Amino acid sequence: MRFSTKIAVVLRDDLLTWQRLNVTAFLVSGLGTAVPEVVGQPYLDADEVAYLPMFRQPVMVFEGGGEVLAAAHGRALRSAVPMSVFTSDLFATGHDGANREAVRAVRTADLDLVGLAVHGPRSGVDKIVKGARMHP
Repeated sequence: MRFSTKIAVVLRDDLLTWQRLNVTAFLVSGLGTAVPEVVGQPYLDADEVAYLPMFRQPVMVFEGGGEVLAAAHGRALRSAVPMSVFTSDLFATGHDGANREAVRAVRTADLDLVGLAVHGPRSGVDKIVKGARMHP
C-alpha cells in the first residue's frame, strides 16, 4: 500500500547504536499525539489479549551529518509540517521537564540536532530529507 503521507526520522550519523534507537523512539512518540490520524486501532490476539495501537504506516529512518540535519530542519520549518527534535543536550537530562528546558534555552539556529522526525505529504517529506540516506 502506498500512503499519501510519510513519517520520516533523520538521525545524525555519528550516534552510537543505543543513541540511535533511543532518539528514534523519543522522536516518533510526539507524532502520534500531534497527528492522531497516523495511529491505527488497538490490536487483539486470538486469545483476546489487547495490545496498544501503532502507526498505520511505516516509519522511514534516514541518517546524515550535522549539515544534512540542519538543512532538513530548515526545510521542515519552512514547510510547517509537524516536527519533533532531539538535541545533544537531551542526553544529559533526566526527565521530560529538563528536556523541554534544554531545548528552550537554545535559539533555533543554534540547536545541536542529533535527530528530527516529521510527518507530512509524501513529496514534501521527500524534499525535507533530501541529502539524507536510508539508515542501514
